[in-house]
Amino acid sequence: MKKGIHPENYRLVAFKDMSNEDVFITKSTAETRETIEVDGVEYPLIKLEISRSSHPYYTGKSKLVDTAGRIDKFKNKYAKFKKN
Repeated sequence: MKKGIHPENYRLVAFKDMSNEDVFITKSTAETRETIEVDGVEYPLIKLEISRSSHPYYTGKSKLVDTAGRIDKFKNKYAKFKKN
């Protein structure tokens, strides 16, 4: 490998699917401030909404993702800017 062309922060990172609590570890350069302990080892943590273990295409199961709550939050947050 050539020196100086690869990122310095390429390391093991834990990705956690928040819909089903599945955690998997792989290498990444993604930045994060949170950490998680897996099998006695502490890893940087990246939270995911959907991963391979919860995505309907891969699991063969249909799943309802709550987007209504997000839309209501958005509307409430920006209601003060609404033109009358």
